[in-house]
Amino acid sequence: MENGPFRYAPYGPAPGKEQSDFQELEATELYCPQCRRAVPVRKFLLLVLPEGDKYEYRCQVCGAKVGDKMDKTGQFYGLLRR
Repeated sequence: MENGPFRYAPYGPAPGKEQSDFQELEATELYCPQCRRAVPVRKFLLLVLPEGDKYEYRCQVCGAKVGDKMDKTGQFYGLLRR
């Protein structure tokens, strides 16, 4: 066997290649402290800042805030950057 069963092969992208998978994740369900379970969420644009767009996740059942996110690749990010 040329490679042998114990030959180490590094995991991940080849050197010089950027891994574009999972750059930005979108939450579909988060834990709600009021409902006391994982619930579907809605994403709302909160602020457009020079460093990125700030979004807020809210519970679809009771409307409580369950999280937030700063998105530096969003559609509004380029407006203030120019």
